[in-house]
Amino acid sequence: MKAMWKCKRCGRKFANRNQSHFCSKHTLDEHLRGRSSEVIALYRRLVRLVRKCGRVAILPEKTRIAFQVRMSFAQVSFRRDKLRGHVTLARRLEHPRFLRIDTISPQNHVHHFELRSTAELDEEFSGFLREAYRVGQQLHLKS
Repeated sequence: MKAMWKCKRCGRKFANRNQSHFCSKHTLDEHLRGRSSEVIALYRRLVRLVRKCGRVAILPEKTRIAFQVRMSFAQVSFRRDKLRGHVTLARRLEHPRFLRIDTISPQNHVHHFELRSTAELDEEFSGFLREAYRVGQQLHLKS
C-alpha cells in the first residue's frame, strides 16, 4: 500500500493524494455537548466495538464523526435519542438493520442504520463493523 497523503491545511490523512474534502477542526466535545447520557453511552459503546477491529482514527467533523483506517469505513451523527450512521461494505447486503443502501462504486456500498439502544450493538452489528473495517483498510481492493 502506498503512503497516506496528508493535507497541509488541516493535517488529515487520506489514501489518495489531493483527496477532496472540507478542511475543518472540530472536537468530540462539540458533538457530546448537551446530549443525553443514554446517547453518549451508546456512542461510547460503539467506539469500543470499532476499536476492537484494530487501529482507527476517530475524526470529529462538522456534522458527523468518521472512523478511518486508510479510508473512512463508518460514520455516526448524533440525534436527540439515537445515533444515525453508516458502514461501507464491499458488497451490497440487504438486511433489516439497514434503512437504505447507496452504491457508490462496484466495491463500495454505503449501508445506513440507526441505533437507539446498546442492545443493538450485538455480535451481528460487530460483524458489520469488522467487514467495514476491512474496506477502511482497502483490503477489498486486493481481491
